[in-house]
Amino acid sequence: MAMAPIVRMEEITRIYQMGPTQVEALKGIDLSIDEGEYVAIMGPSGSGKSTLLSLVGCLDRPTSGRYFLAGQEVSTLSDDDLARIRNRRLGFVFQSFHLLPRMSALRNVEQPLIYARVPPAERKRRATEALERVNLSHRLHHAPNELSGGERQRVAIARALVNEPALLLADEPTGNLDTATGEEILRLFDQLHQRGTTILLITHDPDVAQKAQRVLRIRDGILVGSDDPEGGS
Repeated sequence: MAMAPIVRMEEITRIYQMGPTQVEALKGIDLSIDEGEYVAIMGPSGSGKSTLLSLVGCLDRPTSGRYFLAGQEVSTLSDDDLARIRNRRLGFVFQSFHLLPRMSALRNVEQPLIYARVPPAERKRRATEALERVNLSHRLHHAPNELSGGERQRVAIARALVNEPALLLADEPTGNLDTATGEEILRLFDQLHQRGTTILLITHDPDVAQKAQRVLRIRDGILVGSDDPEGGS
């Protein structure tokens, strides 16, 4: 029997009220992502790609439509239930890292485990292992301001992976990095995918999108096309 997709969206819309005006950010999105896939969603600024990522990541709710995450309908859940799902099933990597400046790399990576009430010794072990996976075992006790941009993003990736999420969501993860460092982060994503991590990456950069197995294109709130880039992993 075939497994259900990890992400399944049916006729998803998202409408924002901007004063007297309604803005339809997403218009009837149908999306399916299988476990173990590496998918990029590509589109220009204002196309709806970040709104879509927010909905996939349970950071926002659709105005209409149905969203199933790992077979569970989540579009109508309470804020508390959505927070639990974010912490247990999802990992997030953002363009701006979002690290806590006064905490070491290790303590930053431990944060999702604190919210999950994991005991201290287990937290430290799992956070250390996550940092080892991104080749930062020599930087455990360094603060963010003592790390390069690429190292900060690797800390953010370790934090996203520490709870063994079902899905890794990345929003312009190379946007604040130089070209060489961005390539390093994309190689790390490729390694994670080869180990079985499901990845959804948002980008406006075709070179970044080309690293994925499948590229979906969004324009004006509508998915307008899909392709499998040559050389995709």
